Amino acid sequence: MMKFRPCIDIHNGKVKQIVGGSLRDEGDQAAENFVSQQDGAYFARLYQDYGLLGGHVIMLNPASSAYYPETKRQALLALENFPGGLQVGGGIHAGNAQEFLDAGASHVIVTSYVFSDGKISYENLEKISRVTGPEHLVLDLSCRRKGDDYYIVTDRWQKFTEVPFTVETLRELGRYCDEYLIHAVDVEGKARGIEEEVVRRLAQYTEHPVTYAGGVGSMDNLRKLESLGCGHVDVTVGSALDLFGGSLPFTEILAFCNGK
Repeated sequence: MMKFRPCIDIHNGKVKQIVGGSLRDEGDQAAENFVSQQDGAYFARLYQDYGLLGGHVIMLNPASSAYYPETKRQALLALENFPGGLQVGGGIHAGNAQEFLDAGASHVIVTSYVFSDGKISYENLEKISRVTGPEHLVLDLSCRRKGDDYYIVTDRWQKFTEVPFTVETLRELGRYCDEYLIHAVDVEGKARGIEEEVVRRLAQYTEHPVTYAGGVGSMDNLRKLESLGCGHVDVTVGSALDLFGGSLPFTEILAFCNGK
């Protein structure tokens, strides 16, 4: 059965929802859908109250940003308030992964660190997998369409790699990690429908848990995702969620994913 995975996206020190493809490191810019008045701790406690394990805390500023210390502080607040219940990503590498695990993260989420010059860096992948153990590592293979296919993108979704987003790629990297997080970046933050081809590919992969993010804007979208994903592709919902200013009731999504 499809599970709901909650999220806490942090940019410029605030919990917010952005249009994924709009993120720019220069000037710390992003098109915002919603900026919360609540902090990371509030959402962590809410998710804990509902028993929602495996949520994603994503830090959207690079370490070079003046906002990064506050963004990181918000992430650590979330981890502290739901120890063992949340995963954290954004600028994670072999040198800092243990700090976030020690702070309460169940897993660290990694993308950019395991790619170099547009290719998979098996050296870095093996290095971080040794630090965390595969059981605490999530690979974020977020993708965008280029031409007739999808390719993995890195650096907060700004750079295309040469690595295609395929079932073969998931199988190749699976021995290093515990699960996958997949953002369909072209529809991320737009709440106008899911990237169906991405979900179809995920449906063919059953070796590890996978979570899909991007474009969910209605209950019909959720039903389609469950159907195309054959029930084993989990989902996270951001901008469309009423917690983040959207129209989809948080409790209605939970009821749907719990089969009620």
